[in-house]
Amino acid sequence: MSGRSEFGHRTASVARAGGMFARSGLWRPGPPLKVARQLDALRRWGTLLGGTVASAAARDRDVVAIADDAGELTYAEVDARTDRLAAALGRFNGAPRVAVLCRNHRGMVEALVACSKHGSDVVLLNTEMGTEQLVAVLRRQRVEVVIADAEFAGFIAAVPETVHVITAGGPGSELENLIVTAPGTPVEPPARAGGTIFLSSGTTGRPKGAVRHPRPGLSPLVSILSRIPCRVHERMFIEAPLFHTWGYAMLQIAFSLRATIVLRARFEPERTLRTIDDTGATALVAVPVMLQRVLDVPEAARREYDTSSMRIAAVSGSALPATLATAFMDEFGDVLYNLYGSTEASWVTIATPADLRAHPDTAGTPPPGTKVAILDEAGVHLPPGAPGRIFSANELLFTGYTEGGTKEMQGGLMSLGDVGHLDEQGRLYVHGRDDDMIVSGGENVFPSAVEEVLERLPQVREVAVVGVPDDEFGQRTAAFVVVRDGGTLDADAVRAQVRDHLARFAVPRDVHFLDALPRNATGKVVRSALNPRPDAG
Repeated sequence: MSGRSEFGHRTASVARAGGMFARSGLWRPGPPLKVARQLDALRRWGTLLGGTVASAAARDRDVVAIADDAGELTYAEVDARTDRLAAALGRFNGAPRVAVLCRNHRGMVEALVACSKHGSDVVLLNTEMGTEQLVAVLRRQRVEVVIADAEFAGFIAAVPETVHVITAGGPGSELENLIVTAPGTPVEPPARAGGTIFLSSGTTGRPKGAVRHPRPGLSPLVSILSRIPCRVHERMFIEAPLFHTWGYAMLQIAFSLRATIVLRARFEPERTLRTIDDTGATALVAVPVMLQRVLDVPEAARREYDTSSMRIAAVSGSALPATLATAFMDEFGDVLYNLYGSTEASWVTIATPADLRAHPDTAGTPPPGTKVAILDEAGVHLPPGAPGRIFSANELLFTGYTEGGTKEMQGGLMSLGDVGHLDEQGRLYVHGRDDDMIVSGGENVFPSAVEEVLERLPQVREVAVVGVPDDEFGQRTAAFVVVRDGGTLDADAVRAQVRDHLARFAVPRDVHFLDALPRNATGKVVRSALNPRPDAG
């Protein structure tokens, strides 16, 4: 690229970002002194998580930052409390590596912000993991301090003696006592920015630690604002777990927008509706299965709550079924946004309500600064409509795994581990994991295609399709179906539905009926836990 064209490209990028920031209110004028303090905080801290809190407090100290089950905290209070907690972390071996095992509440947020301000690496632990898995992660990640909710007593008791434990999750917790008793002096930006380590979902093996850049710059904000109309002082209800890339990323976005972050420690579908009503939440951040659970609330109960304040319902973390997208928008309006990505790549496509109305099964289009391509096994780019492996590149890619290695790269693009295709308009459609492909008698079967057909049956609440060993064909298709309350369905009807819409080799020979699909905390189906029974229909 020539210098002139590169300059033109950068100028256009800056112009686009400027337009987005203007629409969101980020460039709205304010009191000169407050704006000067805000800019000074940004200059000193950059885009560290702790810096976004410090700059927000400098501009809007009295705005409510966190509203959780324990009450409300302003930006000034969160800034001061995390300063004290950051200072307290210095008691534990300088800048210790900290693991956090908390549900969505102020203690979780304050721990993350304090680690950022102190320069400590933070490892985000999955609340759905068992004690043995969690302890193994502590050892592999060389953790020195654990901050954990008191409810995880079994894990706390199993933490190695060399690791210091701080309990969280209540007004009398050790974490709260540390905050209250630590010196109240402002902290300075750390000499070394601590990294944030996310654990991969581990649905197909041992979870790996993926390191995210501690200073993400403006890229996450620009990509979100390019598709989702978030605004300054949004009331953002984050139901997605904060330990996951999706929930954490939207926490960063919320602080950048000086938003009020609404949190609930546990997801309960009817309480989600009640919270939107009580708080006037304007944005809901969730995972797809949460939307399904909300729709499962009886209609009479749903009608008791006013959710008209909700302009945005953004989901990520697992596949969004097309039938769910349409049903949710029919109930709550065209407010749904679907983001597709991975722990290693953050989001790479975003589908707007208009996209989902026209094509409910799409994952959307890449935001500015992101490239998506479909490649074959030889790394050759495939044309629109042709299925292949999904690769992407943007400024949000992770820096590698803590145990070494990275994802497969092809020509500067990183593999997302999924298969899919692009249409003529550049919209992405995800078929599933590349290692979930079922090869039956030499024919390729995409599980997602079979699932999508079965989800059209009104009796089906949820379904998962996997491949199981077969002596004759190598693999055969097995369907695991959850029937709605009051619904009736048999294996022959399941097979007939697939036979009527797909090729013969896609018809599931095995059909299993379950009370619920096994899912992890972000709603992904744990396919390794789907164990075929010999009595399949």
